[in-house]
Amino acid sequence: MAFQILLNFFIAITWVLITASFTPSTFVIGYLIGVLLILLTRRFFSQRLYFFRLWACIKLTLIFFKELVLSNISVAMLVLKPHLHLQPMIFAMPTVLEKDWEITLLSSLITLTPGTIVVHVSDDQRTLYVHAIDVDDVDEAIESIRDSFEKAILEVSRT
Repeated sequence: MAFQILLNFFIAITWVLITASFTPSTFVIGYLIGVLLILLTRRFFSQRLYFFRLWACIKLTLIFFKELVLSNISVAMLVLKPHLHLQPMIFAMPTVLEKDWEITLLSSLITLTPGTIVVHVSDDQRTLYVHAIDVDDVDEAIESIRDSFEKAILEVSRT
């Protein structure tokens, strides 16, 4: 991936030098030419193209912000209710993530959303123990985390 980024910058800088126009727009045109050349020669790269991984990172960030806003609203609604009928719960969430940074990122994303916190990671790093402020259905909560955060992390990390 780093090779592809460096190659793209090299093509853009070469374009700037060939045209002898040192403006940002010339660099952008050279960068887009580099993207096109990398797309045309993608069969020579063993990894997937870097802009697909970049898009997956942007998607993960957008998913996090969406979940952050939704969880803030739901926690605010819980607090503003006249009668608190909360069902706090600690549940075990199995994960398919293998690398330490993936598990750390998932734990951080869960903890950063209001109303949830990862209290423990099992020794084999296959299970996260999550405390949620209000859970009606454990399976639904696990599926929600899997479909949003875990799926997006897998898109970023897998080639």
